[in-house]
Formats: sequence, C-alpha cells, structure tokens
Amino acid sequence: MTLPSGCLIPGPSWSPSLSIFLSGLDEMAASFISDFRLTCFLDELKKNEFLQFKQLLKQETVQRGLQPIPWAQVKKAKRQDLASLMTQRYGEQPAWDLALCLFPKIHRKDLCDKASRESSANAYRAHIQEKFIRMWSKDAFTEIPGCFDQTLTREEHESLEEYFTPRVPRRRQTVILLGIPRIGKTRFLMKVMLAWSDGTLYRDKFSFIFYLCCRELKQLRVTSLAGLISRERPDDSVPLADIVAQPERILFIVDSLEELLCTLTEPESELCRDWREERSVKTVLSSLLRRKILPQSALLLAAIPGRPEGLESKLDHPNMQDLKPFQDSHVKEYFCCSFGDRGRAMAAFSWVQNNEQLFTMCHVPLLCWMVCTSLKQEMERGRDLAATCCRSSSVFLSFMFQAFTPKGATRPSQQGQALLKALCSLAAEGMWTDTWVFGEEELRRNGIADTDAHTLLDLRLLRKYSESGSSYSFNHACMQEFCAAMYYLLDSPRDHPSRAVRPIEALLLTYFRKDRASWVFLGCFLYGLVHESEQQRLDALLGMQRSRELAPQLLGWLRSLVEVKEPEEQVEFLLLFYALFEVQSDAFASHLMSSLREAHFPLRERPDLAVAAYCLKYCRSLRELTVSVPEIFPEEGGPDPMSSRTLVWWRQICSVLTSNEHLQKLRVVESKLGRWTLLILCCQLRQTTCPVQSLETRNVSFSCETGIFFEVFTSNPNLQHLSMTSTQLSHDEVWVLCSALSNPVCNIQELLLQDSGLSAKDCKALAWMLAINKKLTLLDVSDNKLAEGVPTLCAALCHPDCTLQTLVMAGCQICEHFCPHLSEVLLRNANLSHLDLSSNPLMDEGVAQLCEALRQPTCRLQTLCLQRCGITLKICQHLALVLESNPNLRILDVGGNNIGDIGMAFLSRGVLHPHCGLQKLSLNSCQLTRACCEDLASVIAHSQTLHELDVTDNALSPGGVMLLCEATRGPRCVLRKLRTKAIPGSYRPPASRKEPVDLEL
Repeated sequence: MTLPSGCLIPGPSWSPSLSIFLSGLDEMAASFISDFRLTCFLDELKKNEFLQFKQLLKQETVQRGLQPIPWAQVKKAKRQDLASLMTQRYGEQPAWDLALCLFPKIHRKDLCDKASRESSANAYRAHIQEKFIRMWSKDAFTEIPGCFDQTLTREEHESLEEYFTPRVPRRRQTVILLGIPRIGKTRFLMKVMLAWSDGTLYRDKFSFIFYLCCRELKQLRVTSLAGLISRERPDDSVPLADIVAQPERILFIVDSLEELLCTLTEPESELCRDWREERSVKTVLSSLLRRKILPQSALLLAAIPGRPEGLESKLDHPNMQDLKPFQDSHVKEYFCCSFGDRGRAMAAFSWVQNNEQLFTMCHVPLLCWMVCTSLKQEMERGRDLAATCCRSSSVFLSFMFQAFTPKGATRPSQQGQALLKALCSLAAEGMWTDTWVFGEEELRRNGIADTDAHTLLDLRLLRKYSESGSSYSFNHACMQEFCAAMYYLLDSPRDHPSRAVRPIEALLLTYFRKDRASWVFLGCFLYGLVHESEQQRLDALLGMQRSRELAPQLLGWLRSLVEVKEPEEQVEFLLLFYALFEVQSDAFASHLMSSLREAHFPLRERPDLAVAAYCLKYCRSLRELTVSVPEIFPEEGGPDPMSSRTLVWWRQICSVLTSNEHLQKLRVVESKLGRWTLLILCCQLRQTTCPVQSLETRNVSFSCETGIFFEVFTSNPNLQHLSMTSTQLSHDEVWVLCSALSNPVCNIQELLLQDSGLSAKDCKALAWMLAINKKLTLLDVSDNKLAEGVPTLCAALCHPDCTLQTLVMAGCQICEHFCPHLSEVLLRNANLSHLDLSSNPLMDEGVAQLCEALRQPTCRLQTLCLQRCGITLKICQHLALVLESNPNLRILDVGGNNIGDIGMAFLSRGVLHPHCGLQKLSLNSCQLTRACCEDLASVIAHSQTLHELDVTDNALSPGGVMLLCEATRGPRCVLRKLRTKAIPGSYRPPASRKEPVDLEL
C-alpha cells in the first residue's frame, strides 16, 4: 500500500474558489455520465432501428411542443453525438423520457426494462453508499484527511479487481481474506462497499453486492438467503427473483465468519438448495459458502486464520489472501500527521518503535490513533513515557483516565468514577455473553443512562452501531476486553447485575485454556493491571485498594496453573507467557517458570518472540520444548541482519538449548527457517553443552543451504534421535545427511524420515550409510516412494555389520515383486527385530514369500506389521504356520485386511500352538463377525502367551463381545488388555484373578 508523500488537512485556509471549481467538475462528470448512459442504450440499436429512432424523435418533439433539434444535425449524428444533442437541448431527465417513450415504438421494450432494472440497481447503490458512509463516519475521528481515509489505494484496487478475474474459466470464485483479530478486516470491507457504490470498483462485474456481517446475523434464529438479501435492500423495486436469476452478477461479502462458529462440516443432506428455504443462520450460510445455493455467485469472506479450522479445504478452490495491516512507514506517517509537531511526533514514534508490543498495536489503524492520543497527552503533561506507557495495559489505562479526568483535574470525579465502573460492568457482561453490540436495556442494566451514552460517545469509548442509534459497541474490541479486565479490579462479580458474569478464577481458566476464541487480550490486561506501577496509578486515581488485595490471588492462581500435571492440556503457553510479560516481575517469573517441564507454543508475530525470549530464560527445569516459527524474520535480508530485533530475540530463545541442563527434546514444527534463523539455531545445537537428545522437525522448510543443520549431528554427541517428518529433502540433502550419519562421532541411533520426499534413488545414500553406521538401530522411511530402491536398501540391510533393529517402510508403494529381497533380509539380518510394511500392496503372494522366511530358524523377527496390505484369508494358513514354527515372533498386526472369520479360525490354531510365543495380536477392521467369536474366546481362554488383543471395528455383535469378556474369566487366561466395542457395564473384572483385564470399550 503506497501512501501520498504529504497529508492534506482542511483548515481555515480551505479556499471557496476551490470548492466552486470542484463543484464544476462534479457537474461536468454528471453530464458525461448521463450522456454515456444514453449512448450505451443507443449503441444497442441496429442500424435500421437507429434510423427509425431519429424519425420518431423528430415527430415526438413536435407533438410534445418541444423545440426540435435541427434535422440536419440529427440526420448526420452518430449515437454518441445524438445522446449529447438530446441531453444539451432538453436536459438529462427529459432526454431519458423521450428515449424511453420511443424504444417501445421501434419494438425495443427490452431497453425500457433494462433501464428500469438499472435505475433500481442505482437506487440500491445509492442506499449502500449512504449506509456505509454513515458507518464509516462513526470512526472518522481516526482518519487523517487525504492520507488515511475511506478511499482504496491503487494497490488495493488492483488486487481486488484481480481477485475476481478467473484464472480457470468457469470456475466459481471464492476469495478468503485472512487477518489476525483486530487488524481492520471490517474497515477494509467497508472501503470495498463504498468503492463499488460509487462505481470505481466492480462496476461492470457485479450488479449487486450484499454485505453479510456474521456478528449481526448470529442474533437471528431462522432465516433464508432471501431474508438475508432483503435485510440489505431499501425497497422491492427489483423483484428478488430477477436479482437471483443472474447469480454470476452477485457478490456476497461475508464479514466476521468466526462469529457464527460455523464448522462447515454439516452433511450435505442437511444443507438447503433453495434460496427461499428457511433454516438456521449457520445452515443457510454454510449452504451458500459450500455452493449449494446460487453456486454461480461470487464470495468474498473475511476470517481469522484457523477459524474455522481447515477453512481452505472445506470450500471449492478458494483464493486465500492475507490482509496486510499498516506497514512501518504508514505508522510513521500517521504519527507525523497526528502530532502535527514533527519533532514530538518522531520522539513518540521512536519510543513506540522500540517497544514491540506497542509498535504492533500501531499497525491496526484505530489502535494507532489510540496510542497516538495517549502518548500526545502524556507528553503534553510532561510525563515520562517509560513510566506511563511502557506496556499495552499501561497505554489503555492512560487513555481511559485521560478520558474520564476533567481538564485541569488530577483524577476522575465521583460521577466519572461511577460511569467508568458502569462501562466496565457492561464490558464484563459482554465478554461472558459473547456480546459486542449492546442495546439500551444492557446499558441501563449496567448503570448507563441515555445521557451517559452520549458522554461515552463523545469520549470515543463507545460508538453507535445501528443506524437508528439504539445500539452501541465499544470503539474497538480491545477496549471492551480492557474494560472487562478493569471491572474485576473495581468491583466483585458477585455484585454484577448479570448472572452470566463469573468469578475471576473461571475467567482465568477460560482465558488460558482458550475456550473462547474471541478473548484475545483479556487475561493479559488483567495481569498487566496488577503491575506495581499500574497499582500506584489506580490507587492515586481511584483511591481504591481492591486491586492490591486481588494481586496476590492472581499471581497465586497463575502459579497453581503451571504446577498442574501436564500443563499443556490446561493452558496455552503463549497466553501464559504474555501474562508474565505484562506483570514484568523477574522474581515472580523466575519462581513460576522454574517448575515448568514442557512448553509448546507458536511464534506467529514479532511480539511473540519478545515475550517468549523474556519467559524462557526463567525456565530452568524445562525438559521438552516445541516451537513453531513461520515467516516472521523480514530483516534477514538487511545489511546487518544479526542486529535486527527479531533475530536478537530468536537468539535469546535458542540460548535455552545450552543454558538449560535438563532439556532433552526439541521440536520445531510448521516452520520456515531462513539462513540466519537456521544459523542461530544450529550454533546452539552444535555446542557440546547442549543436552538435547531428541531433535524433531515436522513440516519444516528451509529457504537456505542446509549443510549447517546436518553438521550439528557430528558436533553434538548428545543427539541420539532425529525425526524429520514432512520435512522435504532434496537428493543432495539426503547425501549430506547420510554423510553426517556415517561419521564415527555421530551418535544418532533413531532416524525418522516420514513423508520427506524421498525417492528410489535416495536408497543408494541410505544403503551406503547403513553399511557404515554402527549405531543406528531404528530407520523409519514411511510414506516415501521407494519401491524401486528396495533391492538397494535390502542389500545394505543384509550386510553383516548392519546394526539396524527396527525398520518401518509403511506406505512406500512396495508390491509383491520386492518381497524376495525383504525375505533375504529376514534370513540374514540377525539384529532386525521389528518390521513394519503396512499400507503397501504386498497382496497374498508377497506375504506368502515373507512367511517362508519367517518360518526359518535363522529369522529373529519379533514384530511384524502388515496393516492394509491387501491380504485375505488365503494367507492366514501361512501366518498360522509361522506362529507354530517361530517362537521369536511376539507381535503381529494384520489390521485393515479382509481376513474374515475363516482366516481368524486359521490364526487361532496358530496362536494356540504350544510353540507360539505371540504376545500381541491386532485384528482391527478385519471383517470379523459373531461367527468367529468362539475361536477368539478360545484364544483368550487358553493362550499362555497372548497379553493383548485388538478386535475393534469389527461386527462382532453385543453377544459376541460378551462371549469374549466371559472368556477372560477363565483360570488360564493371561490376557491383560482387550480392545473391542462392548456394551458399557457388561463386563466386571473377575474376583478370582489378581490382575483384571483392561477393557477398552
């Protein structure tokens, strides 16, 4: 987004002559538009029709007593010239009346109908323009005229036009604008509506645009798409049926999609296909978005990333776009225009720029206005910004008290304090009832009278929400959250007029669990207000002690939350970190974080880095760390990237890898690592003082050379486990990795390369490494296309020096033709004890070859997994012979195969053979029925080795399950775990057994 170099601010010097000049331009533009419109209609006439039109025009003007246009001019006039002559001679409307009178006489009544539709459409455009100008003006106090206003920038206009230029012919167009909460998505969509209404956007593309705000729609219980459209239309001049008859000319704008909590997962049978059908709002909207109603219409959605989850996969080829906030340069220009005095503006901007939280706030236009307002007033009073505006909560507090403190006073009056409490009470009720728009009843219930509402409007704390003025909202959702946090410091929730408002313990648990997605800053604001400096300001300004009494309780509750078992299931770690950052107490953070064993959090924004860096330095007992690092390092390409703040914070985060002696596991997930990001991480990992034993990457991409990453494994002797699941590796990177693993100083024992983009040619590098490496015991190459490389890999596995014990090759497209090579491995590798070939089309023929090897006394395999390998009952006889002849096999998993009852009968005989040593048998989804339950019961009752049996997802029937449960009562039964779908309460552990069977029903 490019902004003009200067800001035009109208004032006393605004020239009247300029206004007259601009008015003249408007008249010229209006004349041009009317001529253009009439020309377009005349252009639709055929040559003979145009000649008839001229003859009839001559006659009609005479009949009406109008001064005719000279026939010589009419006769030689082209269509555009004639439109201009008519408009100049008779005026815009009379010229139109003449044309509309003549069209039917030349048998072109269709042009009259078209004009009628366009007039109605223009009336709708005018209605939209009036409505959205009023909506925009409610927040106009944040604007800098000529610089930050309702006009789309050139870049925004070009992007919006491109969104609905189909890349694929006849593909239905869905665009999703993603933006973090509070970034200004609604404001941007208002600009779109205004641009369309004044004809500068989508003029020839969409005849109608309907704006659907989910925050308003959730108040409805039952509606139809017709009802939703009618809400936006001022009249019925164009029948609704005519509008929907051209769905390709309609754009639906859906704002705040997350407000309806739509999952978009309803079965298609529950969706409606008629635009007149009345259903729940969620169903109607889901039907529209999933293209069941008006599938040819265009859709523009605004949503928060991840809400609802998997949005992109649930819609038809959506065009995903990120809505960008203010850029750094925009913030700077806003400060300059807002302050007026450039020196003070730059001093304030420099202060904010060095405070990542405040600087991030300033990338949202309305919050930028609020920060500017607070800083400007604090500077005018000669106060130190470091003491009064150093955190987000302190800026909000300054703004609030400046609003309620009369000019010349030092604290709010008693009346002002009462109004502040009432406003905070309203905010708290709204947070608990998920209400962001308040009617007069809610205001009165919380002690806000009509006159008070006008006062709050003047103070820019509330704004009118509805056009009638009977409903209100806070000027920004963050302001409502801050006022709700203040309520708990000003009053007790027991005294609140609404029963929905719950105690502070419930608030904190709800917030830190993220049970309410709309609660973004509430808990952070609450903890920010217990900071000592804010306590002093609250005491001085309100003369109240409740906040001081509450502070120890808040800190104690936070401590108890961290100390619970498995805190990751109780708390969003990043929210916890933000709360600690707001408290800014080193002693408390040290005490609290010292007991934390695990931490899992994403780093999506720059403030996340600062907050995580602050808190992690106190986590001295951390054993497991999981981080997600998307693209948040824009400074990597700068002249001195290592000095950028984001990389400084990243370095502080990574330093925990060497400063924490207890850390054993590091996970980096859903991340993109650039050159400097990776370098900083690896510099810590390669240190011998780094105690990390397990390193995992999942869905990580590298935008740089990865050699330094693989060098870590030859530098750090503590690393023993490496997992690179869904981390795509090139052929060259596989060789570099294998070279590092082949180094004698490398101690990696377990290597997992699931879904890493490996191909058959990569098996050569893996084979070379396996023949040299004497420490690797586990290799998992699942979900890679390795089939043609199996012979190469198997040759290395047969090498006498190969120490591999576990091989997982699930989903590698291995067919029966490669089973002889695998059989050779089973016969010659005495170390291999676990083999997983699940999800490969081995078929009966391939497994039969494996069974021949498994029956041999030299085969030492203990675990064999053959899930979903396309085997049938035919192979069960072979498997039974393996069980009878190989006492080494302890675990057999053949789930997901069509074994059936007959196959189960063969297997049961093998399990009951005295030489069988099987301890675990998995038969889930094997097409078993009630008919095989007697065989299963016999296995349960008589096997002296089987400890675990899984028969889930089989149609055993309740009677069959009861038979299995009864078999566990047998005196010789040694089964410890039976997994099946049983009738709750149908089984009771027998008193005669010391250890009851663990039933998973």
